[in-house]
Amino acid sequence: MSICLTDEVTNLSFGQQMAAIPGPSIIPHRVLEAMARPMTDLYNGPIVEASNEIRAALPEVAGTSGDVFIVTSNGHGAWQMATSNTLAKGDKVLVLESGQFAAVWGRYTAVSEVDVEVLPGTFRDPVDPVAVADRLAADTEKEIKAVLCVHVDTASSVRNDIPALRAAIDSADHPALFMVDCIASMGCEEFRMDEWGVDIAIAGCQKGLMVPPGIAFVWASKKALAAHAGADMRVGYFDWAERLSAKSQYHYYAGTPPLAHLFGFREALRIVEEEGGWPRVWERHTALATGVRAAVDAWAHPEGIEFNITDAAHRANCVTTIRTNSVDPELFRARCEQQAGLVLGLGIADVSGFRLAHMGHLNPPMLLGAIGTIEAVLHSLGAPVSGSGAAAAAAALGEAIGQ
Repeated sequence: MSICLTDEVTNLSFGQQMAAIPGPSIIPHRVLEAMARPMTDLYNGPIVEASNEIRAALPEVAGTSGDVFIVTSNGHGAWQMATSNTLAKGDKVLVLESGQFAAVWGRYTAVSEVDVEVLPGTFRDPVDPVAVADRLAADTEKEIKAVLCVHVDTASSVRNDIPALRAAIDSADHPALFMVDCIASMGCEEFRMDEWGVDIAIAGCQKGLMVPPGIAFVWASKKALAAHAGADMRVGYFDWAERLSAKSQYHYYAGTPPLAHLFGFREALRIVEEEGGWPRVWERHTALATGVRAAVDAWAHPEGIEFNITDAAHRANCVTTIRTNSVDPELFRARCEQQAGLVLGLGIADVSGFRLAHMGHLNPPMLLGAIGTIEAVLHSLGAPVSGSGAAAAAAALGEAIGQ
């Protein structure tokens, strides 16, 4: 339920509004300008050049030498592409719960007559590798064909330890495909698909990859491609075989390519190259996340706000979920947006609070502005805080800048 504040309150929002939500993220002007170019021939010329440049760059994005597929959809479409190309009706999959979105992926998969088992988790903790190893070791008949999890859960803001989960699968000597949803994290968090033993990685364009929603990506290992032969849920639009054998751009995209998004994404990739490549991008996100965590640590109060994720080592570098406890989250978010021009992500599922995104096209002036605004609104509501988050964030970022 939204809250509309009256005209009698002081309104300071009449400048450039800032959206600090976990997707769509802030889009660089260069990307928007690239997307605004006139439409071109969809078979030849500029779109073919843009697509070839993107397809050559995409393996490095996920750290793989495997194949990558671009689908005109949001991330949920990529979920469907991954499972429909590798599973058969009646197969069992194990979903590793750690927030909301792995379980939602499981529900999407269950519609296709796949037997979905959820390994229970909490909304405040990462997946337990020991529990994964124990469950797979108990699967002596190797009925589980795939393990589904998220790298970062957009709702809870937990970051799962993907190498540790791979080690858990290996310790059980289990052949299941390891599928990882990187929709929130790709482009923000270190991810090394081949080195970490991931069989399928999935991402959308609208978060760390800095393009408006509309295209998604599926990276597939040789093992995942081999599973395609036994898949009986294949759908023409998503089918890997059709796309791998495509002799034209039209057939690779299963129809008209998403021209504007491809032109925009090529520009986003060029911006990353100018920054120094993905390791530099990850370093920037780590530094910015350190500032956010310093702010929340300073604000934290038993009757005020606190981190959702209890273990600091598993807090994501792209989004932070904050519980508001005695603070009314609806009123807080409404005041941030309507009176101060800052749009925050709402708390979803089991969280009464809000989400502060720090992903994509972001730097210290933007982040410190968001943190300072949050602190101002907390003060305006009389919320108890233990200290100045703005000062703590500035100090943390100052250390990073000085290195």
